Amino acid sequence: MAPLASLPWWLHQSLAVLLVGLWLAVLALLALVVRRRWPTQREWSRKLVHIGCGAVVPLAWMVAVDRWIAIPAAAAITVAAGINHRRQLLPAIEDVGRASYGTVAYGASITVLLLAYWPQRADVVCAGVLVMAVGDGLAGLIGPLLHSRSWTLLGQRRSLAGTTTMAVASLLVLASLAALRGGSPGFSAVGAITATAVLLEQIGWGGLDNLTVPLSVAWLWNGLSG
Repeated sequence: MAPLASLPWWLHQSLAVLLVGLWLAVLALLALVVRRRWPTQREWSRKLVHIGCGAVVPLAWMVAVDRWIAIPAAAAITVAAGINHRRQLLPAIEDVGRASYGTVAYGASITVLLLAYWPQRADVVCAGVLVMAVGDGLAGLIGPLLHSRSWTLLGQRRSLAGTTTMAVASLLVLASLAALRGGSPGFSAVGAITATAVLLEQIGWGGLDNLTVPLSVAWLWNGLSG
């Protein structure tokens, strides 16, 4: 963001963190509103946070949040997610009525990707995070709403509607990122990465796909984008 980049480093980073913090605050407020408005739909508020937190990464890329701010912040949020998982301080984020470490794994995957690639390959971080945020997030919302064939893998229920949503959303996210990079990686590579993400999501026991999908997608994206 050009206006911020022209500012002194400390002021630039302060404003960038403020923008990200405001987004997270609005997201938390929306999650609480959704939980109170639809108390029987526990998954809705959680998926709202899931998708919204993924959007933080391209926002941080846009406002050029420094590596030494982004990594500690992600690590702190992961620790907070772990505490919330045990204490249920914010049930709108964690309480889904089933055993899942997805929120903690999600934060851990973002932290690892920031350590490995930020900011030089912010596109790699975005690829991994947005596939999980948008693809898996929308699959979790749309899948239960539509009647379709379903199956169980490793104790996890999956449906044709949800899986199709995951595939289409992931393909669109990755194709959009590739277009921003001038068409790299190519469509066949984007298709292969999408297929890998869908497969890993199918076998994600206990929410661990929140770790395996972002890391695998990012690794493949880094290797195939040149």
